[in-house]
Amino acid sequence: MSVSKILVSQPVPMNMTPYDAVKEKFGVEIDFRPFYLIEPLTSREFRAQRLNILDYTAIVFSARHTIDAFFHLCEELRVKVPETMKYFCTTEAVAMYLQKHIVFRKRKIFYGNGTPQSVVDLIGPKHKAEKFLITTSGSSNNEAITRLFEAAKLDYTTAVFVKSVPQDLKDVDLASYGLIAVYNPADLVSLKENFPDYQPGQTRFITFGRQIAKAAEEAGLPVAINAPTPEVPSVAKAIEVSLEADK
Repeated sequence: MSVSKILVSQPVPMNMTPYDAVKEKFGVEIDFRPFYLIEPLTSREFRAQRLNILDYTAIVFSARHTIDAFFHLCEELRVKVPETMKYFCTTEAVAMYLQKHIVFRKRKIFYGNGTPQSVVDLIGPKHKAEKFLITTSGSSNNEAITRLFEAAKLDYTTAVFVKSVPQDLKDVDLASYGLIAVYNPADLVSLKENFPDYQPGQTRFITFGRQIAKAAEEAGLPVAINAPTPEVPSVAKAIEVSLEADK
């Protein structure tokens, strides 16, 4: 099948260079449209989890939007986070984002290299006695980090701070796209909500991550390529490889 239009279920990226190169090389059109948005839980939704933030002595963050949601909820619930609270972040970028809400130099902040294992390594024996609250999204799969916390015999609880809200996609002509790139199972939830009777026809999907690849397979969607891999580290590269194969 000759592909002329491609849909990526994300906002327009800041760096369009890889996509512009694909467009120029293959003469295709690439559109960007988020299938869902991340929104913080309301205080009522958070209370339903029956958690008391002050019961914990350390918070684990893996994304900026959960940081915003955490401090927003603390303010709304009138929870004063003590200066003794420890923060463990998956990356330096996430850790630096804490400066938006707290005085960075006065707090105990640690960050890893992007992997769950790096967070557990940071904790080590020195911080093993802490009570950890792992902040999550309602659509995320937390098995990778919780499995490691359990193996390390750490005292932890997971808590949802943000939710995925499907966007209105009814103006999108999905049949006009030969490739659709999806990143999160929430993309497929939104797809189903907007198009209950959707059939892919000649459209193929590019998935980014094992979780979405599994969800696409279970939904019966034809997956052209699953990224990331050493050979296909990005969605732009996956699009290029798929178009090359169609020649």
